[in-house]
Amino acid sequence: MYINTMNEKNKNIYISYWLLLITFLVALMIIIGGLTRLTDSGLSITRWDLVSGILPPLSLNEWEKSFSLYKYIPEYKLLNSSMTLDQFKTIYWWEYIHRLLGRFVGLFFLIPLLYFTLKKKIKKNSLISLYLILLLILFQGFIGWFMVRSGLTEKTDVSHYRLATHLTLAFIIFILLLWNYLEHREQQVLISNKKLPLHLPIFFILFLLLQICVGALVSGLDAGKIYQSWPLMNQSYFPDDSNLRDLFSLKALETPSILQFIHRNVAYFIILLFSFIAIIIYRYKDFAYLRNITQLIFIFLFLQTFLGILTVLSGSWIILASMHQIGSILLVTTSLILVFKNSRIN
Repeated sequence: MYINTMNEKNKNIYISYWLLLITFLVALMIIIGGLTRLTDSGLSITRWDLVSGILPPLSLNEWEKSFSLYKYIPEYKLLNSSMTLDQFKTIYWWEYIHRLLGRFVGLFFLIPLLYFTLKKKIKKNSLISLYLILLLILFQGFIGWFMVRSGLTEKTDVSHYRLATHLTLAFIIFILLLWNYLEHREQQVLISNKKLPLHLPIFFILFLLLQICVGALVSGLDAGKIYQSWPLMNQSYFPDDSNLRDLFSLKALETPSILQFIHRNVAYFIILLFSFIAIIIYRYKDFAYLRNITQLIFIFLFLQTFLGILTVLSGSWIILASMHQIGSILLVTTSLILVFKNSRIN
């Protein structure tokens, strides 16, 4: 049963719509960022011009200038020396859209936040949380450029560590935005005799973030393409081109086959962990309020696992790999809703 705790009708409606829009834009950025990575487009823009970079090249002269800057970096010299201007335009647009979305996120978050602050529309606790998100968004912009810089001088690709940091931080921002949206939208408190131990769903989300981070490391080293078989890796549970001892050292983070092994096995653990949580939820009638969202998480968990397997078998085909990333957004979203619903118990 629910108790309405709202005294003023639609008090937070504009704030909740604003937060929902920003949350959607961050999710879109994650998807576009993934496609930018999958199409090897991330190094196509070699400069970071915060203001002048808003406009893309508008003439043949400007396109040739941008292309000439790209020709200086190792990726072009070693991998793409036969690339034409039209081919360059394709990769340029992916990176340009990704950066443009980043600017929109920053502006659409900052300007309404300042307005709501001046009008005193947001409670102090929420305000602190929202300004923390603003700092993280600004820091994310720096991390993005810091990541791109790692691929402009000596390497033909960006640092997989910086890529993992960039993606993980994007999901942290997404989670914080979604949580704030849910808090401003939800006007009711649930009455129940029992509350699911909070550490269980939080632990689950932390493992999802770990898996996302490992997935980014896998992507950064193109590790998803080396063992195109499942459930075994070239007829072996542990990759036969690696030493088992390396699994327990920092060398594991530099070895593509071990990273793929870790990514697979973290997925298996996540399935077992959520199965354990689901058993608890379905065992007690007091947790009936969590059953619908639990079913949805199971659907997305199955879908994400299935897409992961197909991505491996296809050698990281772009469409499947992108769908796999979208699956992670859906899984994180529904898992956070479960945590939120559980937190509303009175």
